[in-house]
Amino acid sequence: MKKITLLSLILISNFSFAQEEMITHNGIVNFEASVPLFEEVKATNETSSCTLNTNTGIITDVVIIKDFYFKIPIMEEHFNKNYLESNHHPKAIFKGKIQGFNINIIGSDSKEFLMKGKLEIHGKSKEISIPVFLKKVGDGLEITSNFKVRINDFNIKIPRVLIVKIDENVTIKTNYLVQLKPHNLTVKIVENLD
Repeated sequence: MKKITLLSLILISNFSFAQEEMITHNGIVNFEASVPLFEEVKATNETSSCTLNTNTGIITDVVIIKDFYFKIPIMEEHFNKNYLESNHHPKAIFKGKIQGFNINIIGSDSKEFLMKGKLEIHGKSKEISIPVFLKKVGDGLEITSNFKVRINDFNIKIPRVLIVKIDENVTIKTNYLVQLKPHNLTVKIVENLD
């Protein structure tokens, strides 16, 4: 009698936090440069990428400039064409390290770390050091930050007529939910004949 036995179906995804890269391509980055009494200068990007090495705490964020959405289309056009010149400088990139990172000390409550690295916007780089908050969410890790950058540090020119309407200290808020990259997928089916 033939009997087919499904002896094993093994999915080896190696979900151990200790030796993996965690990633997302759906990170949210908000920026605001509004000044009281003037029109809101604010935009959101929901397609930002973030990669975190859970062994080293090394983190890389990549934001496509043209993916920022403004409520007012003309602002979006000026932002891309005149200020950030996204045809010439299509990405903002942060490369750095979360100081004292240890996946084993992060739980469901936010834990504050210091993140240091290089932020590149508009073709100009600046070393930054900012607080970052991490917490476990499901099988992922939420990484959030809230910090300010100066427009002048990145050689972004604002016309004199608009300078009073745009804050030179831009607030940037990030929210990433990184998850392990699935890999090493193995399926094994064993057939027994009796």
